[in-house]
Amino acid sequence: MTEKTKKFFLDEHGCAKNQVDGEIIISNLIRAGYERAELVEDADFIVINSCGFIESAKKESLDALVAARKMFPKKKIIFAGCLAQRYSEIFKTELPEADGIFGNGDLNQIADFVKKILRGKRTVLAPEQAGVNCAERLVNLSYENSAYVKITEGCSNHCAFCAIPLIRGELRSRPSQDVLAEIKSLLRRGVFEINLVGQDLASYGTEESFARGKEKSHSPLYDLLEKISALKGKFWVRLLYIHPDHFPLDILELIKKDSRLLAYFDIPFQSGDDDVIRAMNRKCTRKMYIELVHKIREAIPEAAIRTTFLSGFPGESESAFLNTLDFLEEIRADWAGAFCFSKEDGTPAAKMKNPVPKKLAATRQKILLEAQEKITAENLARRIKNKNCEYEVLIEEVFSAEEGEAFAIGRAWFEAPDVDGNFVVRFDGEDEKTRDLVKPGNVVRAKAVGVSGVDIDSVLVENSDCEK
Repeated sequence: MTEKTKKFFLDEHGCAKNQVDGEIIISNLIRAGYERAELVEDADFIVINSCGFIESAKKESLDALVAARKMFPKKKIIFAGCLAQRYSEIFKTELPEADGIFGNGDLNQIADFVKKILRGKRTVLAPEQAGVNCAERLVNLSYENSAYVKITEGCSNHCAFCAIPLIRGELRSRPSQDVLAEIKSLLRRGVFEINLVGQDLASYGTEESFARGKEKSHSPLYDLLEKISALKGKFWVRLLYIHPDHFPLDILELIKKDSRLLAYFDIPFQSGDDDVIRAMNRKCTRKMYIELVHKIREAIPEAAIRTTFLSGFPGESESAFLNTLDFLEEIRADWAGAFCFSKEDGTPAAKMKNPVPKKLAATRQKILLEAQEKITAENLARRIKNKNCEYEVLIEEVFSAEEGEAFAIGRAWFEAPDVDGNFVVRFDGEDEKTRDLVKPGNVVRAKAVGVSGVDIDSVLVENSDCEK
């Protein structure tokens, strides 16, 4: 077997931004003549695209490396991604399980890097962050006809608990013409859902080098969305992760005008207590966060809001936690996640006094999630209270059942991939025409009939083909 016909397997970890990097790694290796293996057993070398955001994610990535080395002692293994970037110097000597350490600074160097590894040279490469990794992707690791498009890299907010600036560097925005070119390419390939991602979409285009010489009548994010809105065709565009301290309110008027720009806002508030918010190095207050939610709902009453909470931040007292719980109850977000504080090297929070015991942080996390699940169910019930409530649903998976019954899993506009609930669409599995309609990647119309936990039960509407 020649070097150019060797097969590789990518083991993906972490967030949607890291998934985009994984797709770029795969694409660059394919362009270099390597073949992607569907099964790790068939690969000549393995690339582990690691996550380094919090302690549990780091452990998962390192455990994957150790397990791969134990299972495949003779295969070449490359440890890549965020964790590799952050600790590249340490891993030079303290990660013998890896044949190579490849950071996320310049993914275009992966093919040359692999050559060195396959020739038996242990190599470490973690170049400084520059620009946005955005090479054309030949593969999509998301669901059929759903894709992530990265519009920023890095972050300049410097929240006290967050290591992203240490891993990904300061904010860099991608030129709008590049973003538009990628979206057009995806639409030509039949992709229906475009999820715009970055560490902070609210800051898109705000760095001085990007904004210099440009008119500022609107926010840069507004300008980008306006250009996307000018594209023809049927599609969804979703914004994922908008920092609440500088949410660009002018985008609301655009989203009101174009239903393809989804009124879905992923805003990580993290806390509802002013002392904790301040300690996190955030610039706003609880009152300002509540006002932001009110402004969004006043402009777009049906808007869907997702948020995130951090439990156990250093110094979070019982009263501070109760303030956050009360905040959760007041804003009544459609969706919310919660994670426990992780002491990250190099962050201001890692040096803070009055740590919250891990067990208590986990208990608070559980309380937040349970409270949110109840709110989510109530919000979903309100969305479907109309007896003739129908939604367009992007199908992700299809399952057969006994006696001709079948069902599919999909999502409506107010449900983001991987993190929110789903639509369960029931249909006649014996009807050939219906089976052809209800396939992964297709958009159908479904009538909601009830709520089950955080999912919506529905039935397929006859003649429900929603042309893209």
